[in-house]
Amino acid sequence: MPRRTATMLASTLLLIALLCAGVLIKVPYAEMSPGPTVNTLGEARGEPVLHVAGRKTYPTSGHLNMTTVRVTGADYDMNIVEAVYGWLAHDSIVVPHDTLYPDGKTEEQSTQENAEEFSQSQESAKVAALRELDIPVSAYTIVSSVLKNSPAEGTLHAGDVIKAVDGTAVKAPADVAKLVTEHKPGEDVVFTIVPAKAAKAAEKAGKEPDATEKVTITTKKSDEGDRAVVGIQAGTDHTFPFTVDINLADVGGPSAGLMFALGIVDKLTPGSLTGGKFIAGTGTIDDSGTVGPIGGIGMKLVGARNAGARFFLTPDQNCASAAEDIPAGLTLVKVKTLADARESLEKISAGETAGLPSCSAS
Repeated sequence: MPRRTATMLASTLLLIALLCAGVLIKVPYAEMSPGPTVNTLGEARGEPVLHVAGRKTYPTSGHLNMTTVRVTGADYDMNIVEAVYGWLAHDSIVVPHDTLYPDGKTEEQSTQENAEEFSQSQESAKVAALRELDIPVSAYTIVSSVLKNSPAEGTLHAGDVIKAVDGTAVKAPADVAKLVTEHKPGEDVVFTIVPAKAAKAAEKAGKEPDATEKVTITTKKSDEGDRAVVGIQAGTDHTFPFTVDINLADVGGPSAGLMFALGIVDKLTPGSLTGGKFIAGTGTIDDSGTVGPIGGIGMKLVGARNAGARFFLTPDQNCASAAEDIPAGLTLVKVKTLADARESLEKISAGETAGLPSCSAS
């Protein structure tokens, strides 16, 4: 066999061997890539993403797209070839596995956590949107979770409304812990509650939950010290003056809150908030309308531009990172609050884009 042919054959066999080894060698990394975008003013699976009943709504136009990131699963073992390809690709990011799934979190646990965050983001989006429009929304304290094998297990349940502790009215979740810890471990504490079932019935009727009953729980010592605890986590729920449903499945995490809130505002106000333009964005939102940072901003920019977006509403705290690599044709608009975002949309709609707050890499 000629030397040149033998060299080429040996090189080819070595390359094949390296590729095979690369496929078999697993590395502790995960991949993030652009996920689908959804127009909050449009439909998903034949149903409106945002549905309002009991209140006048107005026609909308254009796009207010929420954005997502696609990630490899917690149980997926990436090989070295996939990792190298991901590092070289412009539209994906390879990160340490623990970045996405810390503390050995399983895919099931991550999915559950993302679902809970998504549900909370919807609730906060509705509250923020209505308050932005000066529509009253009442808040009340609930049992958000009950620890297993705790004193409260079987007595209090998730969704129960906490009206008072030891006869003292509860106005915020923090009041519950404060009142309980005034006791010593082993002492009884009396909760005045509206059971979850009655609370839900009142919520559907648009009324304040008020069918109260009293339950007594014996406190125990906390695992972290000598504080008295009953084993619950208190949270907040709301009564809305009309129905706002967000119909979107197979999405998790809190980052769609801003775009849901803007979609609700658009539907409840005359005229088109977008002026028919294609706008995408991201950002968490709290009940007061403050916009918070999210993960995977680079992937969301790529996904938005691929879908056709020309403007991207960017949380202030993500601006520096986002501005390092902006897809061609996409303008980043910095937002800190829902009111900021609404004002910027009105400028975009009117074609007054020169004064938009922008993101910079510095």
